[in-house]
Amino acid sequence: MAADSTDKKDADSSGTKDRERKRSRSRERDRKVSPSRKRHRSRERNRSKSAERDRRTKDKDRDKDRDRDKDRDRSRKDRDGHRRDKDRSKRSRSLSPKSKDSKVKRERDIKTEEEEDEKKKKEKVQPLSLEELLAKKKAEEEAEAKPKFLSKAEREAEALKRRVQQTEERKRLLEEERKKRRMFQDIGRKMLEDPQERERRERRERMERENNGNEEDDGRQKLREEKDKSKELQAIKERYLGGLKKRRRTRHLNDRKFVFEWDASEDTSVDYNPIYKEKHQVQLYGRGFIAGIDLKQQKREQSRFYGDLMEKRRTLEEKEQEETRLKKMRKKEAKQRWDDRHWSQKKLDEMTDRDWRIFREDYSITTKGGKIPNPIRNWKEYPLPAHILEVIDKCGYKDPTPIQRQAIPIGLQNRDIIGVAETGSGKTAAFLIPLLVWITTLPKIDRIEDSDQGPYAVILAPTRELAQQIEEETIKFGKPLGIRTVAVIGGISREDQGFRLRMGCEIVIATPGRLIDVLENRYLVLGRCTYVVLDEADRMIDMGFEPDVQKILEYIPVTNQKPDTDEAEDPEKMMMNFESGKHKYRQTVMFTATMPPAVERLARSYLRRPAVVYIGSAGKPHERVEQKVLLMSEGEKRKKLLEVLAHGFEPPIIIFVNQKKGCDVLAKSLEKMGYNACTLHGGKGQEQREFALSNLKAGAKDILVATDVAGRGIDIQDVSMVINYDMAKNIEDYIHRIGRTGRAGKSGVAMTFLTKEDSAVFYDLKQAILESPVSTCPPELANHPDAQHKPGTILTKKRREETIFA
Repeated sequence: MAADSTDKKDADSSGTKDRERKRSRSRERDRKVSPSRKRHRSRERNRSKSAERDRRTKDKDRDKDRDRDKDRDRSRKDRDGHRRDKDRSKRSRSLSPKSKDSKVKRERDIKTEEEEDEKKKKEKVQPLSLEELLAKKKAEEEAEAKPKFLSKAEREAEALKRRVQQTEERKRLLEEERKKRRMFQDIGRKMLEDPQERERRERRERMERENNGNEEDDGRQKLREEKDKSKELQAIKERYLGGLKKRRRTRHLNDRKFVFEWDASEDTSVDYNPIYKEKHQVQLYGRGFIAGIDLKQQKREQSRFYGDLMEKRRTLEEKEQEETRLKKMRKKEAKQRWDDRHWSQKKLDEMTDRDWRIFREDYSITTKGGKIPNPIRNWKEYPLPAHILEVIDKCGYKDPTPIQRQAIPIGLQNRDIIGVAETGSGKTAAFLIPLLVWITTLPKIDRIEDSDQGPYAVILAPTRELAQQIEEETIKFGKPLGIRTVAVIGGISREDQGFRLRMGCEIVIATPGRLIDVLENRYLVLGRCTYVVLDEADRMIDMGFEPDVQKILEYIPVTNQKPDTDEAEDPEKMMMNFESGKHKYRQTVMFTATMPPAVERLARSYLRRPAVVYIGSAGKPHERVEQKVLLMSEGEKRKKLLEVLAHGFEPPIIIFVNQKKGCDVLAKSLEKMGYNACTLHGGKGQEQREFALSNLKAGAKDILVATDVAGRGIDIQDVSMVINYDMAKNIEDYIHRIGRTGRAGKSGVAMTFLTKEDSAVFYDLKQAILESPVSTCPPELANHPDAQHKPGTILTKKRREETIFA
């Protein structure tokens, strides 16, 4: 305390010295200034002196008060400490040695418990090891990679949800753009207007602001006046009408609120008086209710009273009749519930026509053609041979895809099929499994003896890459069953292929050009071929392979053709024929993603009473692919492509170009930029094409620059983006291109660069984007004149009867 007071004194002395210095300076200034100023300053100085004096006295009083308080606190603490020491000494004297020991033990136990608690707190949870993290990540990736086939209802719900989100986002963006445009226009108007006009406007705005402020003040004043009037009226009413204000009972802090510690239900006393013991129930027979008693309770008691009354009046026969009626009703309801179960809860033999209809709707399966068999629910239920089921299980096909569910039962009836399904939907297994089932029913000796008669099946594909992909899948299925497969494609030595064909095989996978070459040079005969598959039939026709396909079909004997009668649709006769071994009718199967008129024409000429299977909607873009369209000039394409790639992408991606030369040039320029790119087009050798595809699949390359050769059927897993650097010449090719992404239940992005030269496809492209639930059509394309009507259509104006030839 003494030190504090000395510090304060020092501070006060230093403050007084400073003040004296300031006064001396002010005196010097006063000498120079005029007498009037001096008078004024002297008055101010007197005022400041008096204020300082007052302040100093107040500070001294405050310091004294503080010192007194501190002294009091210190004396109180000393007294308390003295008392505590006395208590401790007394306790220590009174404690016996045994109690002291127990106390020491207790303290030790408490210390050990505290230490254990601290140790537990310090112990942290050990993090997962790197191997465990990698294993966990791998498991998650595998779970994500597994294909998930959504039902129609789920897809519709997801599409609706996405559509709502997109519309909300679009509305928000439009509103923001509108606000920005308005602000920009206002700023522009202000900048362009005359300076005098600007001054007038600013003056007007200022006046309006002031008026608004005054109006607000007036409003507040009015509210205040109204409140005062209402209070005055209330006071008059209370004075003259005798309305007394209820005084709220103020509850003091010390007052305790009385709480009943017993409940009325705990009363165990019994009234011995029968009047109070048995209460009389008044029934007014619907005339009204007794006041002061709960209405709901009265209604409940009334209904119970009338129910009991009716029960007493009814005879035994009536009661029995009512019971039987209720039993029948319950039985009927239970049967209805049993019949209305979902097909997934029923056994196969319990399925009704309605259940099969719901099943097809759930998997978006549509069929045409007479007497089509029911689809497969799962592999175990369907009567496939055990060795085939084993192979399916080894190949990792846990559940059949929608096309496999419907196409396999039709194929096992030896009927011709037209399968229209999106790319990546498992069409290869859909036509392979019926073929393998039939081949395995033939005796092995017959197969070896008749090997010079050629293969049992010919599978035609438009491109070499697709043929090789089908070959890989066929070997995967056929090798465990001892079924040999040979691929006859261009770019590989014909002699080698001829040697393998002479060794004998059951299945030949070929491109039309090379197969004709092999047939003409007598490397191969089709004497016992009873199964023809045309995969991606529409592409074969587009590539000009229709005459080649017809020529190949002429090499197959006519003797095994089906009769073009109702017998071709009769399942019993067809099944008998399927099991007849070598004498089986020829079965022709066509699979495609789109169904143009040329394919229908080919189907009518070569297929006999085919069963048509549509999965989803034929020829429509994939629902999971987001389509983006950018309109630009030819010179801007490269710059835009680099911008897209600079944003970052997940490899692999495919860039489609229309010409072979442009393909090589673009790939070289991308490699110069530091991107890891490879090319695939018809001008490349077979080895180069295989090398490019294998590099992309293995992850050695990130970008594939390709022509339409890579547009059909080729399955490259996890393609994140497809870029149409050059727009396809027709909408079918565009649909197949964008089908390279968004496969096996995953989503993808398709970006298209459009120029004026692509105007012929604008209308179809606009329709394709509008049909997609995850894509939005940009206004540049939607409002483009060429996108308003299909090229070649005739339009009539509404105002005048005038015909325009587009």
